[in-house]
Amino acid sequence: MPDTPLATGKTGLRIADSAARRIAHLVKDEKTEGLMLRVTVSGGGCSGFQYGFGLDADSGEDDVIFEAAGARVVVDRMSQDLLAGAELIYVDDLMGSYFKLDNPNAASTCGCGSSFSI
Repeated sequence: MPDTPLATGKTGLRIADSAARRIAHLVKDEKTEGLMLRVTVSGGGCSGFQYGFGLDADSGEDDVIFEAAGARVVVDRMSQDLLAGAELIYVDDLMGSYFKLDNPNAASTCGCGSSFSI
């Protein structure tokens, strides 16, 4: 794995305790060294951009790693621009269990919360 910067500061992605706990649980279950949650933003969805979440053991030169309570989240630099100041939350309620982004850059979101516009 190349040297990937560890992000800090107000413009980074914040990781809520709920998300850090869930990431740690997922990584422990997978039993694979160095797993992180990868968060992506891509074109598409009903509002223009959509979020993606998945486990990844690799990071590249174009990635930034955020860490909280031992949980690591990796974001590519292009997605990072759209996630600056956002908070990653894990929700477990009657509607289901899922990662959610509270993104101050989103002008509007769709009903499912997985896509947004700026």
